[in-house]
Amino acid sequence: MIVLLCLSALFPVSMGTSDVKSECFLAKDCSDIYASGYSTSGVYTINTIDGPVQAYCDMQSGEQNDQGHWTVLLRRLDGEVNFFRAWDSYKWGFGNYEGEYWLGLEFLHQLTRRYRYNLRVDVEDFEGKKAYALYQSFSVDSEADGYKLHVSGFVNGGAGDSLSYHNGMKFSTFDKDQDLTGDNCVMNYYQGGFWYNACYHTNPTGHYFSEEMSKKKDFGVTWKTWKNNWNSLKSITMKIRRAK
Repeated sequence: MIVLLCLSALFPVSMGTSDVKSECFLAKDCSDIYASGYSTSGVYTINTIDGPVQAYCDMQSGEQNDQGHWTVLLRRLDGEVNFFRAWDSYKWGFGNYEGEYWLGLEFLHQLTRRYRYNLRVDVEDFEGKKAYALYQSFSVDSEADGYKLHVSGFVNGGAGDSLSYHNGMKFSTFDKDQDLTGDNCVMNYYQGGFWYNACYHTNPTGHYFSEEMSKKKDFGVTWKTWKNNWNSLKSITMKIRRAK
């Protein structure tokens, strides 16, 4: 059993057993997989103290000579997956790892308590324009502390800084309200789970709107500081990698 977990951690889940080499390597995140020489983006298995979990490894994004080894924690791109979910779903993760998904708060806590991580947020509108925001430090506290978010060290890749407003916030879902309003951000407005403040500058887990509706609603998948509006995005991806 241990051998199987070791081998699955090293290779994309799409590979057959005939492609698996003999060495055993316990990948803790996509940085380990990238460092071992695997540069193809795709779904891999990483290992946590609670056992193996699948994640999408983005091996291409980044600046020249500084690309790859991003562990994707959130991806929205087509509305395929319902993000209006309860606490336990956000705790352990859900979705399609080759499409839209959420990695899971518990896994984020386990990863970021072990290593220092950068966070990159990539956004795209329905016209095909793209931008990103980089944060030099990202971590998530334990469930006992509400999976509180810590993010700092913003570097602008054109998207502006919509996440610092959420720094220090506990995570909220419709069945566990931990925002700073006297109301429930999730139930009243945003239909997702996130580190809401009072309430948000970004809402990557909000309702996914079509291109036609993206400029008519103000509670979709948003990143306010890009273009200074609440228009819903075509896609947003949040991903982490170990800080150098």
